[in-house]
Amino acid sequence: MKSLNPRFIFLLSLTVVSSSFGFYLPGLAPVSFCEEKSKGDAEECQTDIQLFVNRLDSVESVLPYEYDAFDFCKDTDERRPSENLGQVLFGERIETSPYKFTFKSDKACVKVCTKSYDAGSKEDKLKLDFLKKGMELNYQHHWIVDNMPVTWCYIVEGNQKVCNPGFPIGCLVNQEGKPKDACVINADFNKKNAYYIFNHVDITIFYHSGDETNGMSARLVAATLEPRSVKHSNDDKPTCDGTPMDIPAEFKNNLKVTYTYSIQFKQNDDIRWASRWDYILVSMPHTNIQWFSIMNSLVIVLFLSGMVAMIMLRTLHKDIARYNQMDQADWVKIPPAANFTYEEAQEESGWKQVHGDVFRPPRMGMLLSVFLGQGTQVFIMTFITLFLACLGFLSPANRGALMTCSVVLWVLLGTPAGYVSARLYKTFGGENWKTNVLLTAFLCPGIVFVDFFLMNLILWVEGSSAAIPFGTLVAILALWFGISVPLTFVGAYFGFKKPGIEPPVRTNQIPRQIPQQSFFTKPVPGIIMGGILPFGCIFIQLFFILNSIWSHQMYYMFGFLFLVFIILLITCSEATVLLCYFHLCAEDYHWWWRSFLTSGFTAVYLFVYAVHYFFSKLQIIGVASTILYFGYTLIMVLIFFIFTGTIGFFACFLFVNKIYSVLKVD
Repeated sequence: MKSLNPRFIFLLSLTVVSSSFGFYLPGLAPVSFCEEKSKGDAEECQTDIQLFVNRLDSVESVLPYEYDAFDFCKDTDERRPSENLGQVLFGERIETSPYKFTFKSDKACVKVCTKSYDAGSKEDKLKLDFLKKGMELNYQHHWIVDNMPVTWCYIVEGNQKVCNPGFPIGCLVNQEGKPKDACVINADFNKKNAYYIFNHVDITIFYHSGDETNGMSARLVAATLEPRSVKHSNDDKPTCDGTPMDIPAEFKNNLKVTYTYSIQFKQNDDIRWASRWDYILVSMPHTNIQWFSIMNSLVIVLFLSGMVAMIMLRTLHKDIARYNQMDQADWVKIPPAANFTYEEAQEESGWKQVHGDVFRPPRMGMLLSVFLGQGTQVFIMTFITLFLACLGFLSPANRGALMTCSVVLWVLLGTPAGYVSARLYKTFGGENWKTNVLLTAFLCPGIVFVDFFLMNLILWVEGSSAAIPFGTLVAILALWFGISVPLTFVGAYFGFKKPGIEPPVRTNQIPRQIPQQSFFTKPVPGIIMGGILPFGCIFIQLFFILNSIWSHQMYYMFGFLFLVFIILLITCSEATVLLCYFHLCAEDYHWWWRSFLTSGFTAVYLFVYAVHYFFSKLQIIGVASTILYFGYTLIMVLIFFIFTGTIGFFACFLFVNKIYSVLKVD
């Protein structure tokens, strides 16, 4: 095997590193801002800046809540921008806020509103208890300016600056005087068993002006804030320089909380509008990627794949030459260079001996064909989605675009699912085509929908913003029954019109007896071993994906993810083919389901890792949040099982067809 050229390795490394950041679109069309718009100014620019608020979420709870669920200041003229399907499914609820600014108009300690709580009011007590519960679980605000998150930047260990797209609503100092993570920004939180609410924010908006916009106006390139807890001495004319605002654990006296803000604008021509998300994405917490580790994993998988391919090709070439020469009528004329005798060839049981049974239809062929049809649908959907994400169309700036694209593609790809399922079912000799079509259209989507609906019921009961509205559920069902199902029927129609795939060898009428198998050639050990290698090439990226989902961090490394996706295809294919070859050599011809389950077992390792991640990395508490975590994880595991199983099956299917097509069989 030839060693790789060092220049090739360097170019590959450069490609991986550059593509790991990927490309992203910084947002929608850029908006220009100006201090005062003149009458003759032909350029459209805005002077007013509207701050939007999104849902509040927590790393200690899977339940997000709308901004209005907490007793914060509300906009008198509240408006909600239109949300796409992905935003609704992810539980995003964006609305206007009472925080409104004028471009380049600095202001200090502006009062927003005052919230009063009567100790004798049960309603006020419930509002305050919910607010304290939010501080106890470290719920965080998510504010948006010009389609860009308002970030909270702070210094962590190692003098590293981290910019978080959310900031806590407050913090809790327990009875032992130990503050939570949100309290480290203020050393004055010294009362025990007290809740400190961040009722003041110092906002800084950075803008770029000059060459980018010809000096006529400016574009916003960053927005940061610093939350503070301030007890205002005068609620009508706050000064924002008081002691921290603490809420006692026991609500006995009347309480007033005044919300204020300060705003200042700073010019920063070093940040251009096209790269204004860079400082957020690069400084996300817990995304210190171990470049050497990832590159090492990729190179190991590539070399291992090359070695497996080389061994398979050389061994197969020798086997085929041996079997074909053994079948020649004039064996004595075989040249001495063959390196084996006729007796040795006869002793070779090998995979040729099962040529009359290797294409015998599998048991439960209906279910297998249904899984393969759905797996084809998921594979095409995943490939197109990742490709578009690498081009930047599904970046974090386009909220909900990733989920919207995935759902729409899945709906539109019903035809390949129906075609593959019908064609394979016909190849297996099946005749119940109506049942096959119905199962392809409803089995796997139905399982996912039932799980999703049960999780949604829990969200409804808990009053979470992630609960899908009834109208959206109806729309999803309409997409499923109105578009996906008919397209599946169309694909199945063309699949059944086509003849079944003809095997290269004939199948015997009487099944061959399978000899006694060793431990490693038995089905279960082979299936368990088959998922190790594919999982080994995804578990690093899996950590960041789970962080994005459950720790509310932005995932943007779609270049790396696409490369890992390609590596996963290769490893699933080669691991399944290799094990399939060993089983055929042991004269075990039951490879149909085994090829699917071998690579599909990677999903079991995925579930085990998700359990490990839940107990070791997350701080989720509560029965509802735990059920939601594992409920959504099961959906992800099922989809991944069908996806990887389909890859392994088709790789093995092509391999078996190829090796038996070159044999000389009587």
